[in-house]
Amino acid sequence: MKQNPGLLPEPRADGSPRTFLFLQGHPSKFWGQLFDGLIADGHRAVKVHLCLADWIFWGRRPALNYRGRYSRWAGWLRELLQREGVTDIFYYADRLPYHITALEVARELGIKCWAIEFGYLRPDWLTMEPEAMGAGSTFPKSRDEIEALAATAREPNMELKYRHGFSTEAVHEVSFHLLQVFGRPFYPNYVSDKIYWLAIEYLSWLVELALESRRTRAAQTLQTRALSGQLSYNLVAMQIQADYQIRASSHYKSLMDYLAEVMTSFACHAPDDRELVVKLHPLDNGLERWFARIPRLAAELGLAGRVHVIKGGDLGTLLRQSKGVTLVNSTVGLHSLRMGLPTHVAGRAVFNLPGLTHQSGLDSFWSNPDPVDLAYFDIVGRALTHIQIKGSFYNPTGREAAISEIRARFRRGVRNSPR
Repeated sequence: MKQNPGLLPEPRADGSPRTFLFLQGHPSKFWGQLFDGLIADGHRAVKVHLCLADWIFWGRRPALNYRGRYSRWAGWLRELLQREGVTDIFYYADRLPYHITALEVARELGIKCWAIEFGYLRPDWLTMEPEAMGAGSTFPKSRDEIEALAATAREPNMELKYRHGFSTEAVHEVSFHLLQVFGRPFYPNYVSDKIYWLAIEYLSWLVELALESRRTRAAQTLQTRALSGQLSYNLVAMQIQADYQIRASSHYKSLMDYLAEVMTSFACHAPDDRELVVKLHPLDNGLERWFARIPRLAAELGLAGRVHVIKGGDLGTLLRQSKGVTLVNSTVGLHSLRMGLPTHVAGRAVFNLPGLTHQSGLDSFWSNPDPVDLAYFDIVGRALTHIQIKGSFYNPTGREAAISEIRARFRRGVRNSPR
């Protein structure tokens, strides 16, 4: 394996520069601009392309290509890490198979890994967390540790500063995934863990777009009922089936398993006048057929007419009018907790903590939910800023702000654990 000439600039003499390895990044300009910034700070950096999308989004910056079989990835990577003296690895989507293996190899060699993802604190925040998010998060669970972290942090700035249009996000996401598929001749052994065939997934959006106005009207009608006080309900905040937070940070094989658990408990233990509103994720592609499957399950459980499926509506309004929200790992939980709304977490979210979320089991949640300690929520929010960065992947100003903060953290000597 040949090293690209000029790939690794000489380290500066005024400190101890790190050597970064960049694996697959976010489908935007973020990854390349972060690389440029760290190089400008005197660090060394290497980029490895795994697929054509990596290559195209990277531009003309120097990089290495891995076109071998996944079974040989660990050995190839180990050799690269040792030869180049890599100190830190960056990746987006920490549960991508290549990144899971990278973390395992890095642990063997004492190398630090950083997952950079969308933030827990949304909008306008990104995550920069040691190793992984969700179930693999290193964020502490004990109140003493969390309070100690919070004591050294400021209140998070929740002002919405870095807007971007949905079309910007859609174009980047679609382009990246299409390049993965059509770039197969250039990277014939690339392993993708997508659960849907890409052509089917994108075609499904034609149906979703055709039904969008009808579903928006239905959601608005239900929201009007909620605002008028005619509807007493609990909200179920859905994620998408392909989300790593479902596939890797929960014990459910599918979201249908989760819904069956929730609806069965609701049928047996919820007050008779209570209803259930299942709010689908805005990016749900329709392939799971929730508008057919959920009413069918409701009928089987004797809940016909008490379970509503919607796509659309204002999340804040629907939360405020509800009796409480249940979810797997969705960051909707942080919004509901900020409102003081009883929240049940079925997965392994970092905010699933005694004093915040319901800890007494799903059956008791419907009638006797654990209250939210708002003072403690503020403490947790401050502590989370140790692994959160104000900024954006897509908004140019927000991207610049986030990258500047990451660079500053490494200048200050960022640690490999929020503890």
